[in-house]
Amino acid sequence: MHITEPMFLALTALVDEPRHGYGIVQEVDRLSEGRVQLKIGTLYGVLDRLAAEGLVAPDREEVQQGRLRRYYRLTDDGARALQEEAVRMAANASTATTRLRARAARGTPATGGALFSGGAGRGMLAGGAA
Repeated sequence: MHITEPMFLALTALVDEPRHGYGIVQEVDRLSEGRVQLKIGTLYGVLDRLAAEGLVAPDREEVQQGRLRRYYRLTDDGARALQEEAVRMAANASTATTRLRARAARGTPATGGALFSGGAGRGMLAGGAA
């Protein structure tokens, strides 16, 4: 199963505790530092796909202020899938970092010999295009 970024973040949001839909939206926003903002329609599409694959499951329902809230939890299969995806992403990031270091060491016309700062994710290349 291909795990998209919204799916990855939704699974990550459920690692520490079951959450209801809006709680997942808020946690994904926090985890991505505001970069990924799930719309409710997208969230429930993601949750339906994850539930169909057995990666999340309904945990319980509660009525709060007259509104029904369904909580979802991460299943053991979901934890395994999340772990495998995290390892895959880390390997890809390592490959990219290694190649960027080699590129910076060679110097390139596009970056004018930009220096590699070794930062994770942001500002890795000084004075060049990312």
